Amino acid sequence: MTNPAALDMLHQWHKEFTALRQDIHAHPEIGFTETRTAGIVAAKLKEYGIEVHAGVGGTGVVGVLRRGNGQASIGLRADMDALPITEATGKPYSSTTPGVMHACGHDGHTTILLAAARWLAQHGDFNGTVNFIFQPAEEGLGGALAMLKDGLLERFPCNFVYGLHNSPALPLGKFAIRRGAAMASGAFFDITVRGRGSHGALPEQGIDPVLVACHLNAALQSIVSRNVPPAETAVVSVTVIQGGDAYNVIPDSAVLRGTVRTALRTTMEMVEAAMRRLAPGVAAAFGASAEVDFRFIFAPLVNDAVAFDDIVAAAGAVVGAENVNTNNGFIMASEDFSFVMEKARGAYINLGNVAPGEAGATGVQVHNPGYDFNDDAIPLGAAMFCELTQAKLPRGVD
Repeated sequence: MTNPAALDMLHQWHKEFTALRQDIHAHPEIGFTETRTAGIVAAKLKEYGIEVHAGVGGTGVVGVLRRGNGQASIGLRADMDALPITEATGKPYSSTTPGVMHACGHDGHTTILLAAARWLAQHGDFNGTVNFIFQPAEEGLGGALAMLKDGLLERFPCNFVYGLHNSPALPLGKFAIRRGAAMASGAFFDITVRGRGSHGALPEQGIDPVLVACHLNAALQSIVSRNVPPAETAVVSVTVIQGGDAYNVIPDSAVLRGTVRTALRTTMEMVEAAMRRLAPGVAAAFGASAEVDFRFIFAPLVNDAVAFDDIVAAAGAVVGAENVNTNNGFIMASEDFSFVMEKARGAYINLGNVAPGEAGATGVQVHNPGYDFNDDAIPLGAAMFCELTQAKLPRGVD
């Protein structure tokens, strides 16, 4: 059963942690530059009496809290980085860093884990070790892999690892999760098309790489429609086409950039092979050339069966089992905590973030300049982590 004191105390601390979240929001930092945020995290953990390890994987922080003589250990994880987006919320605590904002709610995730750390340090009744993992650079920059390379799981062993992410499509007071494969793998690509520049009025004297890029953009869409089996899931999105900087000049080169998402690693490999085949072929048809830089950024996120049951039970203890959706739809977005979950059994749950009065509606989505984290979700996420810890590391078990 839920310890009401945990949620009650977290509600009492709500004003304090709301102020902390909004301070972090006002000072966002891109991946691997989260020095201010990491400093706040380390200072707060020390204040709570938790052993602190800074500089893990660059700007990552791990707090270690031990109770009793139990040998079991778990990891609770939050991400800290912001996005290169100009904020348009109009909030009094809007970003003070030009062109950077917390448009994904990592400020909220960091605050949730700090709130849970404080309660567990001061009131937690468990036997074993909790590792509070504050990860840098989740937004496609490889923060999880950097922490793993720096010995995250060797230095701070975890029998199980758990994480959460806010969901603007889910009402406050609800959680959602999916068994097994839950989030897509992801890759980024850059395709450089090389032609021959000329005067814009004399196209016959050049090879127009912008024209090639436009045809290649259309051709890339055939990969999903004509190469990926209909029963499998894949997305190929060209999100940037750049070429030239003058009205009357055909440039020497153009670049296409974008992302690929797939449910399976094998599908990702097939998409990459098709892209490497298509790009040079389309370019050659116009007398140009093309080079493909394809980078695998995110593994598929797969919830372990035991860890799934753990986190579902903890969420249900906080908000009621009827408010936990255990059949959430597959999410085509990606999450680099998946790399940690490939090394240690784990589960990852979505936390409702739609403001009161908008229940059933969809809030402003993440990665949008108008997005803001709902501070009322802080006690619920923190209480879930507290409940999970005490259930997973019970007293009386060595």
